[in-house]
Amino acid sequence: MERNPVKIALKLATAAIFTALVCVATLVFTVSIPATSGYFNLGETTIYIAALLFGPFVGAFAGGVGAAIADMLVAPQFALGTLVIKGSEGIIVGFLNKIGRKTSKPDLGSIVSMIVGGTEMVLGYFIYEQLVLSYPMATALVEIPFNIVQMLVGLIVAVIVVKIILFALPQLKSQG
Repeated sequence: MERNPVKIALKLATAAIFTALVCVATLVFTVSIPATSGYFNLGETTIYIAALLFGPFVGAFAGGVGAAIADMLVAPQFALGTLVIKGSEGIIVGFLNKIGRKTSKPDLGSIVSMIVGGTEMVLGYFIYEQLVLSYPMATALVEIPFNIVQMLVGLIVAVIVVKIILFALPQLKSQG
């Protein structure tokens, strides 16, 4: 547990900044999915970047809160589920990436962490739509391909952006 007040303040500030970035990235480009009233978006990219660079706390907070705020504006029926699903995704990506950094192939660890976190997101929304929103299975299945593409776009963009950031700011390698 971190006890340095300056480091705690920096982590909280980073989480707040990435929360705003996730919200904006989620809202800047949306494609409606009429069958579920959900939408394709680019917020995944920023959740992955936050979790890869700054770890599970920043990834979870930014992912859950930032995406839930966006949902409150665009698809409020998903906001509570998004808080949990995207928050969990950020924790998973950040935590698994921390473990992956200790291996001989940290880049592969980052990719695996995003695939596992993204799979949780895809399954999380599928389950949420059936159990909470009471959508029939056929309706909930419609959103799965969109969520998989959203995960893959997020993964590809995040890998590129994180590589550029770490090249320019190598001191961030010790953050997450």
